[in-house]
Amino acid sequence: SQNIKNFSAQVSKAARLLKGNHRLALSGTPIENNSVELWSLFDFLMPGFLGDFHWFKNQFTTPIEKDKDKRKVKLLKKMIYPFILRRKKEEVEQELPEKIEIVSKLSMEEEQFKLYTDTADNYRKEFEEQIDEQNVGKSTTRIFEAMLRLRQICLFPRLVDQEYTRIPSAKFNYLTELLEDISSENHKVLIFSFFTRVLKIIRKHLDKKEIDYLYLDGSTTVGNREKMIHSFQQEDGAGIFLISLKAGGVALNLTAADYVIIFDPWWNPAVEAQAVDRTHRIGQTKKVFVYRMVMANSIEEKMLELQEQKKALVEDLITSDTRAFKDLSKADILDLFS
Repeated sequence: SQNIKNFSAQVSKAARLLKGNHRLALSGTPIENNSVELWSLFDFLMPGFLGDFHWFKNQFTTPIEKDKDKRKVKLLKKMIYPFILRRKKEEVEQELPEKIEIVSKLSMEEEQFKLYTDTADNYRKEFEEQIDEQNVGKSTTRIFEAMLRLRQICLFPRLVDQEYTRIPSAKFNYLTELLEDISSENHKVLIFSFFTRVLKIIRKHLDKKEIDYLYLDGSTTVGNREKMIHSFQQEDGAGIFLISLKAGGVALNLTAADYVIIFDPWWNPAVEAQAVDRTHRIGQTKKVFVYRMVMANSIEEKMLELQEQKKALVEDLITSDTRAFKDLSKADILDLFS
């Protein structure tokens, strides 16, 4: 049902035209970006049950996501509850070994922090004026661009401009130390990043140190993907697997790993959870350690705080909230760049 969450997509329209006596939708994340995705699934399953799109948006989407109306949350949950069968991983496999999650909050190097604060101040001043003249919605593209730049500075300043190549990365320094500790005890580790450029920088470092590793991103062919998975699962296979966060979401069984490093946090906790579940799944026999590397006093930390505030609302409904900054106020937006 992942393919029919967008109600206006051609595949969704085609699915709704199918004839059948019974309909079933299977999803790990029935709400991934907003509650309209849930409406789209039910419009396929039980047409008209949640009204038409405009009625649902007025009755539930706006009150729940914008006004934080808990009464509407309870009402919608009550309506859909009889038609949802939910099984959590913990219920299916109760003998899974422990998963220990560690948020490593790191401080930027002096030069890195100065570049970050100068850049954030410039964006903040820009948005103070722009959002007054337009609104948050019309500034979305520019806000995304600003968030991307600040995230890149948190990782490697050189991602923003090659002139910053000499500015050190606190995250990278921490990563190299962590890898030394992990590899010295013969553990296996998955390293996830949203940015392929980040993975290639780490890859270059491993090449220089003559450390064996595997690398997977969206350009990896199915055949090579399967070979690498098989190789990593072998006891004598490479101990490090670099994986693009978006490419590592499905069809990866990597239970040989007992360490997972999320190099840069993603706004969608479901995507991160999928990454961790590549190793913490049926077949895993070892305790799994998950490190999330977050730069303190940065947009990474602020977005995680916002994510936690919003997560509880949709968790009450079905699953975790994954919206990044839609429907935030001007004050919320400016706080990201403070």
